[in-house]
Amino acid sequence: MQLSVKNVQEAVFREFKAESVREGMNVGDSLTLAMKLWLQKRARKPKMSILKLKPRDWGKGTERISEDIDRILY
Repeated sequence: MQLSVKNVQEAVFREFKAESVREGMNVGDSLTLAMKLWLQKRARKPKMSILKLKPRDWGKGTERISEDIDRILY
């Protein structure tokens, strides 16, 4: 697949290309590897879930803070 990419920082691309050559790879193969690694890293990032939230004690006098906030807002 032939690809055109806009808005790539020139200095970053030059360093990437030079490193590809040092590794004996062409830019296309290096870019494919970089994209795969980036996608794998993103897939491993734990997803936050509201179900994982734990209750917290905010101290004495804050037992009804949620109701106080609701009364002010609504």
